[in-house]
Amino acid sequence: MKQTGFWHLAFSCWLLAVGCWLTASCVDTEESRDTPSGNFEALWRIMDEHYCFFDYKQEAYGLDWDAVREKYKVRVNDKMSETQLFEVCCDMLGELRDGHVNLSSSMDYGRYWAWQEGYSKNYSDTLERRYLGTDYRIASGLHYRILDDNIGYIRYASFTAPVGEGNLDDVLLYLAPCRGLIVDIRNNGGGELTTAERLAGRFVQERTLVGYMQHKTGAGHSDFSEMEPTYLDPSRNIRWHKKVCVLTNRSVYSAANSFAVMMHALPGVTLVGDHTGGGSGLPMSSLLPNGWSVRYSSCPMYDAQRRHTEFGIAPDVSVSLTDESTAQGIDDIIEAARKLLVE
Repeated sequence: MKQTGFWHLAFSCWLLAVGCWLTASCVDTEESRDTPSGNFEALWRIMDEHYCFFDYKQEAYGLDWDAVREKYKVRVNDKMSETQLFEVCCDMLGELRDGHVNLSSSMDYGRYWAWQEGYSKNYSDTLERRYLGTDYRIASGLHYRILDDNIGYIRYASFTAPVGEGNLDDVLLYLAPCRGLIVDIRNNGGGELTTAERLAGRFVQERTLVGYMQHKTGAGHSDFSEMEPTYLDPSRNIRWHKKVCVLTNRSVYSAANSFAVMMHALPGVTLVGDHTGGGSGLPMSSLLPNGWSVRYSSCPMYDAQRRHTEFGIAPDVSVSLTDESTAQGIDDIIEAARKLLVE
C-alpha cells in the first residue's frame, strides 16, 4: 500500500474504526439495558472490544481487564444514583492509566490526569514572560523572538491553535539569521495531529521514517493489523537547516507527544527537559445506553524503533528547573538548550 504520514494513516484507521464502531454500537444498544448494571456492562464491553493497549499495559503494569470488571462490578446495583454509577465507571476506567480515556455526561467529565499530576512541572509562566518579553511576535498559535545570543525561540502552547503555511514561512524567514532554534512545547496538551505534522515538516530535509501505526481488526485484545510505517515528508516551503532543541515536560501529551516523537527521529534535533506525558493512541468515542459518551484509544502509534510511546518518551538531555534558578529569573531548560545550540 502507499505509505503516508501520521495523519493519513490516522484517517484510514478512523474510517476502519467507524465501521467497527457502528456495528458494535448497534449490538451494544440491543444487548444492554439502560440501568446502572446495564450501562456498567456496556462500558466494560465497549472498552474490552475496542481499546488498543490491553496487551501492552498488561505487560507494563499487570493490567487484567477481566479482573477489573469483577473488582468494580460488586459496587454496582440498579438502585444506585447516576452520580454513584459515574464514580464507579470512572474509577474502573482509571485502571487503564490513559489520558485519552474519558467518560462524559451532562453532570461531569471523567478523566485520568496522573500522566502529569504528581510530577514537577518544569515550566513557569513567569519565566516564559521574562524570556519572551513584551515585544515578541505572534503568528497564530506561535509566539516567537530572537534571544540576545542570536538563538531563535518559538513557544507553541497548544496544537489546538492552527498554524498555516504562511505563518510558518514568516516565522522561519524572520528567524533565519539565528544560530539555532528552540521550539518550546512544554505544557502543550495536544490538539490537531495535522498541525504537529505540518510544523515538523519544516525540519526534515528528506522523506524520513518517524514511526509506525496499527489499527484494530477485531474484538480480541490482540487483533491488530501489521505495523504500517509512517513517514514525514519535507515541506515544500521554507525549511530550517540548522540545529534545533525541542523543550518538553510531563504535560506534553497526545499530538504534542507525537510531535516530540517525530522530531526525535530527525538528525540535528535534540529533546531537552523532562519526559513527555504520552498519549499515543488515536481516540474514538462510543455511547452508553443512558447517553453517556466514552472516549478511548483505538489505534496505537509507535516510534521509529517500533517502541510504544503511550507513556511518553525520555529527552536526550534531562534538565529540571531548580528553585534557585527560578528565583533568579533563569529557566534551566532554556539555558541548557541555548548552550547546546552554540556548541
